[in-house]
Amino acid sequence: MAVATKRKRGVGMYRRNPGAMMVWNALQLMIGSVVVALSFNMFLVPNGIASGGVSGVSILVQRLTDIPPAYTQWAINIPLFLVGLMLLGRKFGAKTALGTVMLPLFVLLTSSVPVPTSNPLLAAIYGGIGVGLGLGLVFRGGGSTGGLDLAAQMLHRYTGMPYSLAIVCFDGCVITAAGFIISPEISLYALIGLFVTSKTIDFVQNGLQLSKVAFVISNHTEAVAEAILNDLDRGLTRLDGHGGFTGEGRTILMVVVDQNEVPKLKQLVRGIDSGAFVIISNTAEVLGQGFKLEG
Repeated sequence: MAVATKRKRGVGMYRRNPGAMMVWNALQLMIGSVVVALSFNMFLVPNGIASGGVSGVSILVQRLTDIPPAYTQWAINIPLFLVGLMLLGRKFGAKTALGTVMLPLFVLLTSSVPVPTSNPLLAAIYGGIGVGLGLGLVFRGGGSTGGLDLAAQMLHRYTGMPYSLAIVCFDGCVITAAGFIISPEISLYALIGLFVTSKTIDFVQNGLQLSKVAFVISNHTEAVAEAILNDLDRGLTRLDGHGGFTGEGRTILMVVVDQNEVPKLKQLVRGIDSGAFVIISNTAEVLGQGFKLEG
């Protein structure tokens, strides 16, 4: 496999200051925790939207015992973190410990914020957006809020259950319990909130800009490659392939472009070889020169 690359409009390599990155990550963790706490207290708690996780458990406990959610979250998060530390090692690090303690603290400090709506649908949607936004910032900072995520990791490690399935099981149990403790209708709103949260986390992690990856198989490989490098100003990768029927060796060009560059790519290829075989598909995230650079 041969690789040809070209710089994209003067974007150079750079090094990030480790100290500055540490401060920035800690800041994202703190801001994210505040956003989660505010959304939790403004929308989810007053409307009983227990959309999974330790936060959902804390809402159910409050409905049954009047214990403030922050105390329930500490009571569950801290033991889970200590058990995870013993069973899974120190890979969780200071950021997980910080999130485990910090989020309930902010939940406690913001417990008296005004409630903007008593409509459970609006609460599920806007609460889900707020929680997803906050968690997305926490994850971008390399942190974690602990809770049932740690329990899911332990279940995955010691039973072989897929991590995603373990998360679904835990959240499903919380939402089902909400149907019995509060009302079946509220559990349906909680499902909406959980869905909105997951989509918002994806948005914060990946953003709106979708890149495309294109594979081009042509009888005029060199001319197409030259057009991509010079006219489109994108790097490309040459892959060795063989026809499934003929067994004939062919060169496949792989190029990653922004969404708005797709029409120009197709026009260039069509202008050189109208019979070229082109496959274009979405890619959620691209790291590297000419796209997003991360240390």
